[in-house]
Amino acid sequence: MLNVAAILVVLAALFAVLNHLYLKLPMTIGVMAVALGLSLSLVAASQTGLSPLAELKALEVAFVRSIDFHHIVMEGMLSLLLFAGALHIDLTELRRSRRPVLLLAVGSTLVSTVLVGLATVQGLAWVEIDLPLTYGLLFGALISATDPIAVLGILKSAKVPKSLETLIAGESLFNDGVAVVLFTLLVAVVEQGRTPTLPAAVSLFAREAIGGVAYGGGLGYIAYQLLRRIDDYQIEVLITLATVMGGYALAHALHVSGPLAVVVVGLVIGTYGRALAMSKRTREHVDLFWELLDTILNAVLFVLIGLEIVIIVVHGQVLIGAAVVIAVTLLARTLTVGLPVRVWYRWFGLPKGAAVVLTWAGVRGGISVALALSLPPGPERETIEMLTYSVVVFSTFVQGLTIGRLARRLESGESVRTR
Repeated sequence: MLNVAAILVVLAALFAVLNHLYLKLPMTIGVMAVALGLSLSLVAASQTGLSPLAELKALEVAFVRSIDFHHIVMEGMLSLLLFAGALHIDLTELRRSRRPVLLLAVGSTLVSTVLVGLATVQGLAWVEIDLPLTYGLLFGALISATDPIAVLGILKSAKVPKSLETLIAGESLFNDGVAVVLFTLLVAVVEQGRTPTLPAAVSLFAREAIGGVAYGGGLGYIAYQLLRRIDDYQIEVLITLATVMGGYALAHALHVSGPLAVVVVGLVIGTYGRALAMSKRTREHVDLFWELLDTILNAVLFVLIGLEIVIIVVHGQVLIGAAVVIAVTLLARTLTVGLPVRVWYRWFGLPKGAAVVLTWAGVRGGISVALALSLPPGPERETIEMLTYSVVVFSTFVQGLTIGRLARRLESGESVRTR
């Protein structure tokens, strides 16, 4: 495990340097572009039959297969990245947007799961790819989770109205927790071979989601009380780290949503802990620590995504299916997020053109890939892996590189429109 971590950090640093010197893209997108370019180059070059190139590709394949992507992301990085993202969101501002955030994070995610699942099954049937409905819904759940890691990174560089920034950040932080709960429920359906009763499904969803939020609130309060009693930045940084890592592990043992719990802990400490329980010096060190950790883990995560292409099964039919599914996910995002915001933008408290920005901010990333790689082995998993990877690459490079411009146009008062 130590060797794997060392290789990933070295690659992340090397790719970050190459991006900084030559590509000059946002760092996460840049390191993914370099990793993806390297992987595709080795795949193409290995077809020439040259032994050294074939051996290099074989080494990369062996290295990538040695990595448990799902375990690293869902059990390792995710809690730290979610907390780092939530730490700088003002809970007071979020409370003002609680109804829109709840509607988008829960209602839109549920509807999107069903829409994407049904449309994906039907769309793949047109290109003669058979995907059972349960797997279609699984894909709908995992791809409906917008990646808060990518979205929050975009918001750092794009000046948007405060109300829109809070709504985008709140939705992206909470909807992945909701999507993970839905995914877990659907995986149980696949593994058990039977559909649970409606009361059982509602009970599981409530326990995971509501239980996760309540547990996170309690954990955040305990951490806040500890921070109030200590004025030593080294210990206080350690308290935040222990709260996130220990709290996330305990959430799994209690069968409540770890992602939702960590987000709530981040909101509590970020709002009350930073303002009422930390000295100026401690705030500076806590902020610097989590900013650096966030940057490092982001770089490693996107390197992982770029390298994963070497083990993804690619063939013509699935590529056509991927194009269909990219259109499906964009349409579902438009119907479940863009349309409500466009119609009720005053209720949402947003500028009229905000619907386009919110729709385009639905960037997918490591969470979706990790969930896809956690599925039981089989042809359905191979299909979903390729579809997921295609959507993630499209949203990262196309949406990720253009959302900032849309946001700046909205901020400057221009009429936002799709081209």
